[in-house]
Amino acid sequence: MNMPISRRDLLRGAGCGFGYLALAGLATAETVNPLAPRVPPIPARAKRVIFLFMQGGVSQVDSFDHKPQLDSADGKMMSFDDARVLANTGKRGSSQRVMKPLWKFAQHGECGRWSSDLFPEINRHVDDLCFIHSMHTEGVAHGPATLFLHCGATTNIRPSFGSWLLYGLGTENENLPGFVSIAPSAGNGGARNYGSAFLPAVYQGTPLGKAGAPASQATIRNLTNPGLSAAAQRREFDLLRELNAEQIKKAPGDSELEAIISSYELAWRMQSHAPHVLDLADESRDTLALYGIGEPATDNFGRQCLMARRLSESGVRFVQVTYGDSTANPAWDQHSNLPKHAEHARNVDRPIAGLLADLKRRGLLEDTLVWWGSEFGRTPYAEKNGTGRDHNPGGFTVWLAGAGVKPGFAFGATDELGHKAVVDKVHMHDLHATILYLLGLDHEKLTFRYAGRPFRLTDVSGTVIHDILA
Repeated sequence: MNMPISRRDLLRGAGCGFGYLALAGLATAETVNPLAPRVPPIPARAKRVIFLFMQGGVSQVDSFDHKPQLDSADGKMMSFDDARVLANTGKRGSSQRVMKPLWKFAQHGECGRWSSDLFPEINRHVDDLCFIHSMHTEGVAHGPATLFLHCGATTNIRPSFGSWLLYGLGTENENLPGFVSIAPSAGNGGARNYGSAFLPAVYQGTPLGKAGAPASQATIRNLTNPGLSAAAQRREFDLLRELNAEQIKKAPGDSELEAIISSYELAWRMQSHAPHVLDLADESRDTLALYGIGEPATDNFGRQCLMARRLSESGVRFVQVTYGDSTANPAWDQHSNLPKHAEHARNVDRPIAGLLADLKRRGLLEDTLVWWGSEFGRTPYAEKNGTGRDHNPGGFTVWLAGAGVKPGFAFGATDELGHKAVVDKVHMHDLHATILYLLGLDHEKLTFRYAGRPFRLTDVSGTVIHDILA
């Protein structure tokens, strides 16, 4: 005879089963690798990114944004909405002296793109570049604008682009960090520009060297231990793993502790993989020369760019290379001495061109996205009627190359003097959304719940720029 079972009896009898399921779920969670590679939710055109950060603000009207009217208006006093004046006083229409480009523009490549002779080597690759001339961003000063470039926010502590990418896709190589920042600056946000903020700490970037220091110092210290045999090191590591396992049992869900343990595990694996990747000794003379390594002006940044290629080739998901000379004076920040742009251009031009050529000949440009740009641009007028240009977040140029973008293409435009973006304006959130899309991620769905609400890199805005996609 079938006896009916009450809800209370059912819950009492099945309670142990529910508890077992919960325990099994916790056990499974403990064994999941948060950096395990994940299939992109949408078809990806790029697998990885190399971001060449020109710290301080390259002048777009002296490099890639050709404005013939600047020549005819040179020296004239004209009314401009100065970003600093607007930010500080709200007043519009300050009188400023127009200053023509200091470098000559010409058309280059089969595409006929206009660019100046500030970057002669990069000009040889314009047929591979996709220019966005209508960028605009948040923040007038370097600090807020740099944070916005990297993290999508000017003041709040938010995860950096590389951390979001690692969170969304994991790493391609479990024996190397998935996110590396080469020669990051200590100023203008510092470690926050490669930090994970409220994302689990395992997604933060790994810094190599620092801005202004020799590239030879851009390495991982204490990567090898010549004082102990391999067997002795293995015994020490096994003991450490046992101790860590006991610690994590006492503090389940502690993301910082989990990240530290994960870093120990990664460090162990890196001992047999990273030294080779970071060692440029096995590169041919032709490759070293391609990057300008061995030449005084280009040796330092050339090494950084070559290291970026080697890391990307080895499966590092996001590599940022910063060109900056000091915390107090970001490299391209020429308020009173714009001719100094030439010195910085000599330092980076050949290495960047070499990186593009090297990626292309190795077939890596097909699935590697190269992103070049600054936190903002510079004004088309002379600051305080002097010989430099002020910060300009209202209109500037970035370029992309490689996986998924149209080569030899230009999108958007600034006004006739190169001051403000006016045609097909692209906000920094739009650029972030587009790069994530190329990597197979929907910026609106790449979220993390924190402090009671979901957060994302692009906050509550951002639109994919489909017109630049190949």
